[in-house]
Amino acid sequence: MHLNLLKAKIHRASVTMAELHYEGSCAIDGDLLDAAGIREYEQIHIYNVNNGQRLVTYAIRADEGSGTISINGAAAHRAQPGDLIIICAYAGFSEAEAALHKPQLVYVDAQNRITRTSRSIPKQAA
Repeated sequence: MHLNLLKAKIHRASVTMAELHYEGSCAIDGDLLDAAGIREYEQIHIYNVNNGQRLVTYAIRADEGSGTISINGAAAHRAQPGDLIIICAYAGFSEAEAALHKPQLVYVDAQNRITRTSRSIPKQAA
């Protein structure tokens, strides 16, 4: 059996730009890509906390340390500067691999600087 699991997440990043006429994709500060283990051109899912919009695109590298999170092309209709988003990447695993897998989670502040990383999401209280 093949399972799709969360590979990486950048949690509650702030959109810094929305460029409708750029070629497309989502530009992400290279430090955040590296910390999350997301590769340039890898498919990502973006969940907009502010408006509930969801979209699928691919990551491109922005300058390291820039704090850039730019939603580009048609996706720019789904986010605006200041929106909080969650960026996720998923990967396929065998059952044996899935039993050992832990996602790479990156948490950021309002300027998209890393505040902490983790390999597990806390259990949700009832």
